Amino acid sequence: MTDVANPVPPPDFIAFEGPRCLARGPLAYVALQVKAATEARPLARFMVFKALSSEIIDFDHRGSADEVLARLALAHPHVDAPAAATDASTDDSAVPRSGPGRPKMGVVAREVTLLPRHWAWLASQPGGASVALRKLVEQARKYSHVHDQRRLSQEASYRFMSAMAGSLDGFEEAARALFVADRPRFEALIAPWPTDIQAHLQELAQTALMPADATSTSELPHA
Repeated sequence: MTDVANPVPPPDFIAFEGPRCLARGPLAYVALQVKAATEARPLARFMVFKALSSEIIDFDHRGSADEVLARLALAHPHVDAPAAATDASTDDSAVPRSGPGRPKMGVVAREVTLLPRHWAWLASQPGGASVALRKLVEQARKYSHVHDQRRLSQEASYRFMSAMAGSLDGFEEAARALFVADRPRFEALIAPWPTDIQAHLQELAQTALMPADATSTSELPHA
């Protein structure tokens, strides 16, 4: 269930003027900061990113502030509003219950096809096949989530590196260190880079640089 007192925060954006971080926050705020900076320094190079994914955001900063915000609202209608509450249908506890009997946990009965040896192993587990299957699924979800987050961190870091540091010394070597999670080498290679680029990249790459064996398939039980 979504905590109404603690809504999901709006997406975070970050703008760079050359190698310097110009602004960070909601898109409307960042866009107006970029607009003011481009008017003051029309020859400067500006780039705006989604802070977590490093997706590049382009927008038209011509006209008044109201005109800029109006165009942003059309292109990104929900970007500065708190994310919608999670659909109750995705919450296990919200699955409709069909009757007064089992299950109280909102479980859904569906067909599962397994080999005889799998059924035999499940039947031997504490709580029986249903409990064992639920435990297996939860452990697999946790394992998959960790690796998905690691991949997304790698992709966001590399996307930002390519845009902001692709021409800097050590870029190729730093990219290789990123994808093999060699934190000491990665940090040494980006150390000479501009401070703001380095700081944001280190934030993006925290999950990507976790040791590869931080989560192992050995955590999953074997049938």
